[in-house]
Amino acid sequence: MAWYPGATKYELQPESDSQPAIRPTQLIMHSIIAPWTAKRTFEYWRDSTNLESHFGLGYEGDLGQFIGTETRADANYRANRRPDGTGAVSVETASNLKGSDPWTPAQVEALIELGVWLHKTHGIPLRICRSWDDPGFGYHRLHEEWAVSGTSCPGDARVKQFREVVFPGIVARAGGQPAPTPKPPTAPRPVVDLSRLIAAARTDPPKAGTPVSYPGVRTVEDALVKEGLLARSLADGHFGSATRTAYAAWQRRLGYSGSAADGIPGMKSLTKLGNKHGFSVVA
Repeated sequence: MAWYPGATKYELQPESDSQPAIRPTQLIMHSIIAPWTAKRTFEYWRDSTNLESHFGLGYEGDLGQFIGTETRADANYRANRRPDGTGAVSVETASNLKGSDPWTPAQVEALIELGVWLHKTHGIPLRICRSWDDPGFGYHRLHEEWAVSGTSCPGDARVKQFREVVFPGIVARAGGQPAPTPKPPTAPRPVVDLSRLIAAARTDPPKAGTPVSYPGVRTVEDALVKEGLLARSLADGHFGSATRTAYAAWQRRLGYSGSAADGIPGMKSLTKLGNKHGFSVVA
């Protein structure tokens, strides 16, 4: 049986000695739907169930190996019960309780290194499995034959990482090239509610000394500051007279005049400001 030198050995018994041998031709990646370390995953397999995977991976990149890679692990169902004796290596990875979070950078790095080792040690080909018994790399939900009754593991975020970062990283590093750097997540665009913004702008003078406001006011003020129409010191999150004057200047810049440039936001003028400065508008 083969043991990966990059993992801590937590050998499961009697499974390690009693389960049938396989010739590994696949790596299947799972989410365990628990935020566990590799050691805690081992304790779960040891104490609570007769099922298991070959590896467990914690959020911090701690990788444990429970069974040699040439011994059957039950987590892959039919992938380890083929009549030709081939089978799949499986790795359970820590996740949140919904299985919806992405792998951490440490997990991504550990999966790439494990994939390279399996390619070099067992000759697993550098391709995504085209069918349930096709040699290569995959994730549990990729083929229904890999689960007893279907599975949603891993979640969409990790499937995307597998296809864009993890698998390409295995291919690149196995060929002596650096793994691709994952793109940082794109922050969601702020959303400004036009009706609430108008309510804030029309409260003049403020009632009881406090102008009506909501967070979208500051989003608009920040855009007006960038346009050079409002002093940074006057951007206070309240649609007071200074903000209304600045917005009127924005309206005039767009070609509006008279009552159409009174500093009360409209859908067209606000959408143009949002398109320029990265926020969306709802009516």
